[in-house]
Amino acid sequence: MTWQDMQPLLQQATQETLWMVGLAALVTVLAGLPLGVLLVLTGRDGPLRNQAVNKLIGAVVNVGRSLPFVILMVAIIPFTRWVVGTTLGWQAATVPLAVGAIPFFARLVESAVREVDGGLVEAVRAMGGSTWTVVRKALLPEALPTLVSALTTTVIALIGYSAMAGTVGGGGLGTLAVNYGYMRFETGFMVVIAVELIVLVTVIQLLGDLVARRLDHRRAG
Repeated sequence: MTWQDMQPLLQQATQETLWMVGLAALVTVLAGLPLGVLLVLTGRDGPLRNQAVNKLIGAVVNVGRSLPFVILMVAIIPFTRWVVGTTLGWQAATVPLAVGAIPFFARLVESAVREVDGGLVEAVRAMGGSTWTVVRKALLPEALPTLVSALTTTVIALIGYSAMAGTVGGGGLGTLAVNYGYMRFETGFMVVIAVELIVLVTVIQLLGDLVARRLDHRRAG
């Protein structure tokens, strides 16, 4: 297969991978961030101490993290079909990608928020700040550099999961690698896809590290 034959296929597959990873990352942040913060707020030392709620959320997160992605993808096929109307293509792959990444990201958020100096939280509460004010003025701003690093790690994991989803018809670079690199024994095609994934992961890691360093006022000082 020549480069002229490969180029349009690679372009389409790359776009599909970026779409599924981007949308899954967006849903992951929207759902995983509040879950992670809630785990801290309802914890033993949190302002909304509630062991029942904390244990329930923790159990759900642990179950979500425990399931291998391939098993999760198969297990939620009815939910995927209900959400997007199909179980094939990058749109369908986006659903299990997000479902699998949400608990992973939630735990990273929990760890990042727990690292915030408790003195800052107490200072905000001493000035009459509500729980929302504590979250908005102390927890999230102080944890932001670590949260960016957590998101970077999550996006990189999503790229790996997206390639795995492609092996079962999820679209993107994974499907391309199976259909051409494996089924048709196009070794050169497989190498190009592997290199592209490596470059993509490297770029995201470098950008994530750069943003995290810029946001970290402790290092800047």
